[in-house]
Amino acid sequence: MLTKCNAYEADDRSRPLGDMININLPAVEPEAAQRIKIGIYFATWWALNVVFNIYNKKVLNVFPYPWLTSTLSLACGSLIMLVSWATRIAHAPQTDLQFWKTLFPVAVAHTIGHVAATISMSKVAVSFTHIIKSSEPAFSVMVQSLLMGEGFPLPVYLSLIPIIGGCALSAATELNFNMTGFLGAMVSNLAFVFRNIFSKKGMKRDSVSGMNYYACLSIMSLLILTPFAIAMEGPQMWADGWQKALSQIGPNFVWWVVAQSVFYHLYNQVSYMSLDQISPLTFSIGNTMKRISVIVSSIIIFHTPVQPINALGAAIAILGTFLYSQPEAHYAIRLELLNIWPLEM
Repeated sequence: MLTKCNAYEADDRSRPLGDMININLPAVEPEAAQRIKIGIYFATWWALNVVFNIYNKKVLNVFPYPWLTSTLSLACGSLIMLVSWATRIAHAPQTDLQFWKTLFPVAVAHTIGHVAATISMSKVAVSFTHIIKSSEPAFSVMVQSLLMGEGFPLPVYLSLIPIIGGCALSAATELNFNMTGFLGAMVSNLAFVFRNIFSKKGMKRDSVSGMNYYACLSIMSLLILTPFAIAMEGPQMWADGWQKALSQIGPNFVWWVVAQSVFYHLYNQVSYMSLDQISPLTFSIGNTMKRISVIVSSIIIFHTPVQPINALGAAIAILGTFLYSQPEAHYAIRLELLNIWPLEM
């Protein structure tokens, strides 16, 4: 906000004394407006994530090809951003060779985590995948403690007890347990932890916005994933599966595929944009609530049978994740990791 201050002689207020003085004062956003903005970000983020998970599961139920589904999600996001840059809807990032070199290991870990999560979703209920994925903080602490020699405050380790215990209880009582689905979620957790570590060690995002950083990550992950998707499944399997899905569902199947691909990109884009507006702690709490909304909505929409003991395990695990997110428990972890990496399936 620019304020004009004019100085006058005491006996002559008809003209200013000297030149106009410009004082730049920071614009302070009202607290109420900031809260509304945060609420809008959270509501949009949660809604987009819920819609993505629903359509992703709908597609995988009739088209069980997670490698292609993962590829389409990345391809859609890459296309959206390339068109946005070409039409100048969004400013293209200024990058160099070093940027892409440091991005590569991050993209590898991201690709593995994305595919593993999709494989998990193709084998088990959406709710179960997200319950297991709530154990990611435990993987983060264990990897950094055992492999990197980092120590953390006692509350961090204590918060792992309900996380691990709740996930174990939920897995043991899952009615439709599948080992491939369980391992997929676990591998996804581990991959995302290494993605965070690689990012923290090698990537400086000061010159690239969060939205563009994710766009570059999507493009590189797409290039990495495509040949593996072809090798693991292949065009013939995709063509046969596509025809079968169309015969079962009809034209709506095409809409499901498009929707899951578009909403995957949108919810991740909003999550990056939100980090520019809110603190890491606020984001971590929002991420916990997001997972709850996905679990509850998927149980309702897909009529997933849930035993009381299974629900108790999920609640304990999510409570542990919430405790882990508190600043007293892990200020160092969130400061270094969450302000870089909001993204997860």
